[in-house]
Amino acid sequence: MTTYIIRRLLLLPLIILGVTLIVFSMSQLLGPLKLLSTYVDPNTYAKMSERDIQILMKQYGLTDPFPVRYGKWVKNLLKGDLGWSVVGKEPVLDALIHRFPYTIELALYALFPIIGVGIWLGVTAAVHHNSFIDQFIRIFALIGWSLPDFVWAILVLLIFYIGLGWFPPGNLSIWANQIVKSASFKNYTHLLTIDALLNGRIDIFWDALRHIIGPVIAISWLWWANLLRITRSSMLEVLRKDYVRTARSKGLPEKVVINKHARKNALIPVVTTAGQMVIGLLTGVVIVEMVFVRTGLGSFAATAAQQLDYASIMGVLLFTSLLLIIGNLIIDISYAIIDPRIRLG
Repeated sequence: MTTYIIRRLLLLPLIILGVTLIVFSMSQLLGPLKLLSTYVDPNTYAKMSERDIQILMKQYGLTDPFPVRYGKWVKNLLKGDLGWSVVGKEPVLDALIHRFPYTIELALYALFPIIGVGIWLGVTAAVHHNSFIDQFIRIFALIGWSLPDFVWAILVLLIFYIGLGWFPPGNLSIWANQIVKSASFKNYTHLLTIDALLNGRIDIFWDALRHIIGPVIAISWLWWANLLRITRSSMLEVLRKDYVRTARSKGLPEKVVINKHARKNALIPVVTTAGQMVIGLLTGVVIVEMVFVRTGLGSFAATAAQQLDYASIMGVLLFTSLLLIIGNLIIDISYAIIDPRIRLG
């Protein structure tokens, strides 16, 4: 397994290079004037003369041959220069850094209930195959899988905020946001709930948590439906294996058969789904963040697409591609950890 990990890590630079080449090639479909707008503040760009535009186009090499432009673009990437974000009104890298913590925090709070409950429901349905419990869980999954995510997100908002007034949209209430942005509040991790606890502000922690619970509920049902269906199918297949029948014939308790022998061996396809789910959460759940007005990576990407903010779109694309590459590597490695019989060579 060590050899496999080393080989994959050595391939990472080549894969990333390929991604940058694809992204850059796509950007070149735009005209030079559109490309220039990704480097300059729109207010400044609107006031520039034709001569200033030509000077800047030459400065940024927008009239150079493709290989030269690509080399300069990669050089800027290595310096952290991803261009100017029209949506964020700041450099793209700063915009990504400022918004990603909101997505990370949402992902962290959604991750454990989604994986824990999803796997538990799938195992429970498989163990009680064709019983009332199994049928009920399957209906639960079917509704969650069939319901569009924006519909479910809006329903959660209507029920828990407009109806009950429990879980408001946004990141924080106005009063809490003013305190967080004040000089007295120290941002250690840029995760609101954690920083609130580190600052000894339980009131801000509870306010931030109230704003997270709604999106977590909206995300959870959609992922539960997918995860429990795969877990159930995998468990049913494993429960028919000879070694499970042998374990039962030896008189082992059913809990031992399920937890020790069956569930672990059924987790391989589940790991793939769970891993892709984690990557999806980290790259931003666009619809949920938009509905709940959270300023995370997903809503940032959607707003950038709406406003044709090319620099921000390219920055998000590069960032999410990197997360996908690293995430898939972690998923592959986790196979061998879960099942020692698997040897990655």
